[in-house]
Amino acid sequence: MFPSDWLSQQANASPTHEAMIWREQTWTYAELNAQVQQLSGQLAAAGLLSGQRAAVLLPNQPRFVMLIHALIRLGVVIVPVNLRLTREEITWQIEHSRCSWLIFDEHTREKAEVIQLPGCRALDLQGLPAAVDVPLRAIDLDSDLAIIHTSGTTGFPKGAVQTLGNHFWSAIASAFRQGAVPNDRWLLTIPLYHVGGLAIPLRCCLYGTAVVLPSKTNFDANSLIADVDQFNITLVSLVPTMLQRILDGLQVQTDPGQWGKSLRLILLGGAAASSNLLERAHALHLPVAQTYGMTETASQVVTATPELTRTKPGCAGTPLLFNRITIENELGENLPAGATGEIVVHGPTLMREYDGEPEATTKILKNGSLHSGDLGYLDPEGDLWVLTRRSDLIISGGENIYPAEVERVLLGHPAVREVCVVGVEDPTWGQAVAAEVVLQTGQNLQAEELENFCRGRLAGYKLPRQIRIVAEIPQTASGKIQRGEVQKHFAAIRAVDLENPD
Repeated sequence: MFPSDWLSQQANASPTHEAMIWREQTWTYAELNAQVQQLSGQLAAAGLLSGQRAAVLLPNQPRFVMLIHALIRLGVVIVPVNLRLTREEITWQIEHSRCSWLIFDEHTREKAEVIQLPGCRALDLQGLPAAVDVPLRAIDLDSDLAIIHTSGTTGFPKGAVQTLGNHFWSAIASAFRQGAVPNDRWLLTIPLYHVGGLAIPLRCCLYGTAVVLPSKTNFDANSLIADVDQFNITLVSLVPTMLQRILDGLQVQTDPGQWGKSLRLILLGGAAASSNLLERAHALHLPVAQTYGMTETASQVVTATPELTRTKPGCAGTPLLFNRITIENELGENLPAGATGEIVVHGPTLMREYDGEPEATTKILKNGSLHSGDLGYLDPEGDLWVLTRRSDLIISGGENIYPAEVERVLLGHPAVREVCVVGVEDPTWGQAVAAEVVLQTGQNLQAEELENFCRGRLAGYKLPRQIRIVAEIPQTASGKIQRGEVQKHFAAIRAVDLENPD
């Protein structure tokens, strides 16, 4: 139990420290706290009550950060909504989460106003009533903070219920591994409707450091490159696609090696990073730290140091403080070092449940541990190597094939920029390997050339039987590849071939 929320305590402890920076504006902790108190009073006057759930449809701007702190102060559960979703998808999430409120502003008003749900009131931040007095209240770490929906690449997304304690222990564990220094400035590149984005302003508040919002709301590599140097950014969270585009943007600069001298850490997660990508980053002496986590674990649970990422590229490192990783077989037995099995997470950052889905909760949370569905192994030093999701595993002729292994070989070709490997239906082998490939700018390559490149580098049963050269690979808003969409592409091609055998 805390005597009050983290922001009010940080404002008392460090009133003049930088709390938030956006473009030409800077808020100290005292100033941010005052604005959050004003907003809290306005929300309370509008009728928001502790224990209610509020869907939030906002872009990454200071108002969203303030709203997060205000809702925590009121005891309202935050349900951030992905701005890229359709009306039907947003409606489903709000209804499924039993939200009492839908909060929006002038940037999202058009999308919000077409959503009509009984029992859910629309609240425009541009027309709030006068504030009422809101006394500071004690907060319990066991109370619900947010419901974050998973990407939903198959079926309907699930709402992971996260507590204040999940994020508190995650913040402490993260700082224990990567450090927290008074002049840290963490650039908020991940959307706040993702767990990796939501975690950043909460961590900065606990550390008493500054969160910096990018100059552009949507990810733009060139703008981010400029922001890092202009605002002396020390920390940034990226997914591999973001890092790749940044490195591509740096290629055209006169002296790319001078970029990012203020950076002390680049947290790289959300998807597997190719060895080629890491080599490019290391050539510029960028402090990349690979990390592994998920929505259900309140962001990172395993993180390598930049030194370890350099010496063991592809390795996610050891579990953070308070967390433990085991590798288990299908019988729930712990496996020894080097053996591949399911990654199981133990610790205080695990979500409470999947909202309204007891069966799905029971499937993933067993005896206080989270069964990730990801496959990997621990090496003799205790470092985690993530191979693939169990659902992404390709089984061809009884042989297990990990997409990451095939992707690594394809990414070794100098003309290849991005790859997604999936399993497709095969009448003889059950499944066969297929790949969509994006080429580097200016490159011209035929699929047959890539097939020949793979021969001798992969066992015969691992060779891609189909390779499509495409302009882009479908991704989620956070930069994760949507394997399900790629499989649909190949399924559609197969359907056409079956209809037209000649």
